[in-house]
Amino acid sequence: MLTARKTIVFNMLLFVFFLISIKIAQAVSNREQVMNKLVINAWENQKTAIISRNIYGHFSEHLGRCIYDGYWIGENSSIPNTRGIRNDIVNALKRSKIPVLRWPGGCFADEYHWKDGIGPRKNRPVMINTHWGGVTENNHFGTHEFLDLCEQLGCEPYICGNVGSGTVREMQEWVEYITFDGKSPMANLRRENGRDKPWKLKYFGVGNENWGCGGNMTPDYYADLYRQFQTYVRNFSGNTIYKIAGGAGGDNFTWTEVLMREAGSRMSGLSVHYYILPTENWGHKGSATEFDEKEWFSIMKQALYTDVIIARHSAIMDRYDPENRVGLIVDEWGTWYDVESDTNPGFLYQQNSLRDALAAGTMLNIFNHYCGRIKMANIAQTVNVLQAMILTEGEKMLLTPTYHIFEMYSVHHDAQLLSEDLQCTDYMFEETKLPSINCTASRDSSGTIHVSLCNIDPHDAKELNCELRGHKATKISGRILTAEKMNEHNTFDRPDRVKPNTFSDFDVTKTGFTTTLPPMSVVVLEIN
Repeated sequence: MLTARKTIVFNMLLFVFFLISIKIAQAVSNREQVMNKLVINAWENQKTAIISRNIYGHFSEHLGRCIYDGYWIGENSSIPNTRGIRNDIVNALKRSKIPVLRWPGGCFADEYHWKDGIGPRKNRPVMINTHWGGVTENNHFGTHEFLDLCEQLGCEPYICGNVGSGTVREMQEWVEYITFDGKSPMANLRRENGRDKPWKLKYFGVGNENWGCGGNMTPDYYADLYRQFQTYVRNFSGNTIYKIAGGAGGDNFTWTEVLMREAGSRMSGLSVHYYILPTENWGHKGSATEFDEKEWFSIMKQALYTDVIIARHSAIMDRYDPENRVGLIVDEWGTWYDVESDTNPGFLYQQNSLRDALAAGTMLNIFNHYCGRIKMANIAQTVNVLQAMILTEGEKMLLTPTYHIFEMYSVHHDAQLLSEDLQCTDYMFEETKLPSINCTASRDSSGTIHVSLCNIDPHDAKELNCELRGHKATKISGRILTAEKMNEHNTFDRPDRVKPNTFSDFDVTKTGFTTTLPPMSVVVLEIN
């Protein structure tokens, strides 16, 4: 009897041990499922796309204080300048390695007549900026000033032509004025205005948002106009134009379908615009600096939705252009909030916080992943407008958190995209979840690997284990952009509240590295 009881007890203990083992195994399995793991394929012989430096391009429109009281202050200003262009802005953008600059719009482009912006400034006619604040435009910043700015910056100019209210001849003559080296009425006019040799102009946009402010056209009608106008955007004197058709806004996939079908063979690029805001109400978009976690989460969600927008436009383009000849040009993108108090509503002046840095880092990571199709992107806008790189107040200038992201991410310029597999925990808010981490891995021409990592979770740090396949890490260095508060931002009194710092919370392992990403942070690692 005693032996039988012992057997029963023993069997019960075995059963209990079995149940405990199952629970432990489940716990281990669950932990493995939620661990943050990154695998980077860094084999030397893999064939992947190159991340064009032009993905880190900028957009500057005649809007608010972007051009006037931004770049352009005039030769007589007490603020240091070169031929009227602010030196401190030029120097800052050069440090971030600005690759390309789009101008003069935007909506302004389709009411801009370029001949009003050449010749002696005192003789240039005045116009009304009907789109942006109804203010007087004196045309002191025109073609010569813009191309001078690009030469000072060392970047490519990207000019957007007027389809909405312009003519074919006007567009043809503008290209001739800029690029023709022979004798012609336009080339001679350029010389009369002080420029003997032509400029090089690679990028030219044929209209802007022609579904809206650029003429309220249907896609079929614009496709026909594009075919007509682009015919007269000529290649003069060895200058070859990369012609960009005006594309869709956001999820208007029909526009992309029609343009690719009807005019894809006659374009080099097709644009798309995508702005994100914390509410669904364009009349009340929310504050740039006074917001709660609900609005933080909304911006992160829409930033990640960029992947869907790009994937679907790319899929349409793939059907008509399987060789990837036509580039997808995201030439307007960024966050959009209510204007700051006591500013002109038409000037779109907004502050810029850590939230914008995380949004920019996330969207740039997505653009990088689609670099096989995306050949350029231009954040809106560079100075004093929307998600600006730079804000000015008289002689004062500050760099925004978004500027610092562009400067930190410049390591990806023209680097080889490395394929990666990321598994990460979720960032939960109420009943919705988002992947908490996103990233880009690339190898530059010297063989150095860079990894940009965004942790969008404002509460929890994320431990990340990275395996480098085909590459042995011997030395790692890092930089980080973060702050204690999600709405932290730089002011003219305290311009360095949010700026990059050295990051060292990582360890080299036999297979790669481990690191811990603080809440709401952007980290860029350099791996040698």
